[in-house]
Amino acid sequence: MSLLQRIEKVHQEAGAGAAGSTAPVQTPSATPSLTSGRDAYLSSVRLHLLDGVIAASDTLVDQTGETDVHPKVEAIVDQILFQNRFTINRDERRRLIEDVIAEITGFGPIEPLLHDETVTEVMVNGPSQVYVERKGKLVLTDVTFRNDEHVRHIIDRIIAPMGRRIDESSPRVDARLPDGSRVNAIIAPLSLTGPVITVRKFSTNPYTVADLVRFGSATAEMFEFLRACVEARLNIFVSGGTGSGKTTFLNVLSSFIPNDERIVTVEDAAELQLRQEHVVTLESRPANLEGQGEVPIRLLVANALHMRPDRIIVGECRGGEALDMLQAMNSGHDGSLSTGHANTPKDMLSRIETMVLMAGYELPLRSIREQIASAVDLIVHTARLKDGSRKVVNITEIYGIEEDEILFQDIFAFEQTGVSDDRVEGVLKPTGIRPTFMPKFKDSFVELPPGEFGIPPEDPLRPDRSRTGKSRFTRGELQSLDPSLLRGRAIRAGGMVYVSSVGPVDPVTEKVVGGGIKEQSSQCLRNLKAMLEAEGSSLDKVVWANWSLRDPTEFNAFNKEWVRWFPVDAPIGQETLMPPLQRRAGFRVSIGVIAQA
Repeated sequence: MSLLQRIEKVHQEAGAGAAGSTAPVQTPSATPSLTSGRDAYLSSVRLHLLDGVIAASDTLVDQTGETDVHPKVEAIVDQILFQNRFTINRDERRRLIEDVIAEITGFGPIEPLLHDETVTEVMVNGPSQVYVERKGKLVLTDVTFRNDEHVRHIIDRIIAPMGRRIDESSPRVDARLPDGSRVNAIIAPLSLTGPVITVRKFSTNPYTVADLVRFGSATAEMFEFLRACVEARLNIFVSGGTGSGKTTFLNVLSSFIPNDERIVTVEDAAELQLRQEHVVTLESRPANLEGQGEVPIRLLVANALHMRPDRIIVGECRGGEALDMLQAMNSGHDGSLSTGHANTPKDMLSRIETMVLMAGYELPLRSIREQIASAVDLIVHTARLKDGSRKVVNITEIYGIEEDEILFQDIFAFEQTGVSDDRVEGVLKPTGIRPTFMPKFKDSFVELPPGEFGIPPEDPLRPDRSRTGKSRFTRGELQSLDPSLLRGRAIRAGGMVYVSSVGPVDPVTEKVVGGGIKEQSSQCLRNLKAMLEAEGSSLDKVVWANWSLRDPTEFNAFNKEWVRWFPVDAPIGQETLMPPLQRRAGFRVSIGVIAQA
């Protein structure tokens, strides 16, 4: 017999009993106690009503909607109140009925919190402690459950419609509410405080750009910049800590995708609320009771590649699916989006490396970093500040790789200007660096506003370079550099000649010579000899030297060439760190000296 049928039966019996004489149902206390207070009395009445109504059902878990049972429950509540002569007013009666309805059709004591628009997160730490998050701050509520079993019933009600389970063999579960809110539940033996429920609420109506601008997450100008990046099909990761607003921000970014594109989303629990017409939503599935049937995110990402997507959106990369995501970004699915947990943009790059390694393939670190540098264009980093506000604090470009290190630079960074009324004040400002992807806007026919968001204008002497490979300097870029940075400079002063770092550049072709450390060292010394002789000095007058090696382990090979040029008394010297510009130019060594004029 269903819950609705059982309640109908109790309703009929209650009506018949009211017409005749009925003995009152045994009650813990028919009149309020002077010492316990009104709240304790109402709590006792509430428990009594719940026992009476739930007696019509085998379990709290039922799929019956509130509109079906509300009049029947109201009749039963009135009958129990009459039989036991409970003394309550109209408002208390209304709240008690709502509590009972929430128990049998909703999510029990936390139902009002889920409907409270000021609450962004609900945290149940066992039956007697329920916290909520309001305006980024945690607040302890007066909401309680009867016992651990009561909390377990609510967990079962949440996960039952999704076909998921939680028990001692599988004591944790991720799920979502009908409105898309994300739920995590964990029980003993993993939780020592009793069953724990964490609900990350999402607005029924997704936040818009106007909402986030009003909240102070970023300026309207920054959202216009990000809109241009999405329309230009840059690959973007949204990074940040727990509760920093990554998914909310990803929702807003996805709203910039044109309506004529096919989008495939992949998530653990479907949270994204895209409004485009052509959206396919994929959701992972856990294993069943027999441990079979699991469909992880990684498999869904691989499957999405066969679904002819224009863009792929992964709600959050946590493991090996990061490798498949990078491959998708590198195989014609430009404009894809995802999120990841990290404290800084640099940490996000390290996290992606770690997640790729979790795929189980023994890939060289350089290969992984080359894929990251080639695939990811932009990292938008969000943070929850000390005042509880959530803001975009970095917009960082990934523009290449050099010496096995991924190259990145902040295009915009949050600058805190002060604190007013316990609120952090500041603004996301341009850093003065012009992104290397600026030509991509023109290629994608994306019109930028005058001033280009405060980004420095293009330098006529060094036009925006193409990012086809996002790797080392091209030959044209090498030739456009200041020659003194590559070949060095010589200055006479105080009877001495000072020569800055001389590179292994062929003076005829003006290119860095090929070969290893031996060939480059020899070219450096030939260039050094010519520069000293041009200033009226020579190698035998060198009194001090400075050399920079890209790889310090190559010192022995460098030293063999060095002593060949200085066979008797080599000048004293020291080794220093090679500047990044010389590394990008392909130097393995550069040499500077001081010599007598």
